Amino acid sequence: MKNKIFLLILPLCFLFLFNGKKYEDAVKDRLIVPVKICLEGQECGTAAQANQTAAVAPVAVTKVELSEGSEHTIKMLNSGEGGQMIFEPAVIKVSKGDTIHFKAVDMSHNSATIEGMVPAGAKSWAGEMNSDISVTLDTEGVYVYQCDPHVMMAMIGVIQVGEAVNMNEIKEASQKLKSSFVMNSERIDNYLNQL
Repeated sequence: MKNKIFLLILPLCFLFLFNGKKYEDAVKDRLIVPVKICLEGQECGTAAQANQTAAVAPVAVTKVELSEGSEHTIKMLNSGEGGQMIFEPAVIKVSKGDTIHFKAVDMSHNSATIEGMVPAGAKSWAGEMNSDISVTLDTEGVYVYQCDPHVMMAMIGVIQVGEAVNMNEIKEASQKLKSSFVMNSERIDNYLNQL
């Protein structure tokens, strides 16, 4: 009796799952996912190409807005909205003279500038492990900082102070930094694209 029920249900399940399509076509439809990524300001292709991938919306990079106030908090976390081993927020824009408070929410983290990845003439910092640190940023430009024990996991952050006057130098230096990551290697590019 069980075998008869199974034989009756099997074709119904097949029809339900594949909606009358051939099995091979149904499998291909589930395996092929057309994805088109268009960064803000880039051309996404012709209208004909857009029709072919009409079901897939382009992925736009959200630009970070200037953070309000003169004091800002960045948490050092094992896990956050952006993934594992992360500063939150990972990308922030502030005004010249603002203060950043790095909070050791989770243990075994610190915040330290990366040599060659701060504006010329800017003061560097190196916080103690498991300790909060506050820095006042008086030099305009882009700062890239890290958690020393977790930099290989791309635990980095980016701060833009005023205008991004040193962006070309930062992008060039980021390629060397990225080569030292064992995971999350796209993180630095994603962060810089948000500025």
